[in-house]
Amino acid sequence: MNIGIYIYDEAEVLDFSGPFEVFSTASRISGEAPKPFTVFMISQSGTTVQARGGYSVNPSYSVKNHPAMDVLIVVGGDHTKEVTKAPVIQWIAETAKHTDLVASVCTGAFFLAEAGLLGSLTVTTHWEDIPDLRKNYPQLTVLENQRWVDQGAIVTSGGITAGIDMSLHLVSRLHSPELAERTARQMEFDWTKNS
Repeated sequence: MNIGIYIYDEAEVLDFSGPFEVFSTASRISGEAPKPFTVFMISQSGTTVQARGGYSVNPSYSVKNHPAMDVLIVVGGDHTKEVTKAPVIQWIAETAKHTDLVASVCTGAFFLAEAGLLGSLTVTTHWEDIPDLRKNYPQLTVLENQRWVDQGAIVTSGGITAGIDMSLHLVSRLHSPELAERTARQMEFDWTKNS
């Protein structure tokens, strides 16, 4: 499965690094050939992104040249400028039509809402941004104190480390609980298994 992670300037580092580590570790330790997951980063232009704290990241692809994806993950961070970019929102909406699943970490939920993917679903985001998500998208049921919320084709997670919990859940769902358990152990991560 191809797992694409959308990043942008001022994205939260662990929002994308955590899921990347989960899927790449799961593939590495699976012992399978071919590997169950291929994970890569995508940005709007495909050029270097300056994530939070000046962390430089070189995405593998742009929104115009990436491979087909089974799963799209949109991360959070300082999203306020990025979420107003019509080409990005249109790309997310169009890409979602061709993926099995779309997920968000932290304020990535704002991108999914703006792209019209959330409808009136039950979702979550970083605790600090829950009031804004409720205010801007009143049709949503926004849960507090949830690491992640699985609504089938859409999965949202809380802030930062919650994206690791969600990604382990996705490994469990898309591959097997056994591989998810082994991945969490390999990462020495105390996995919160229920949302």
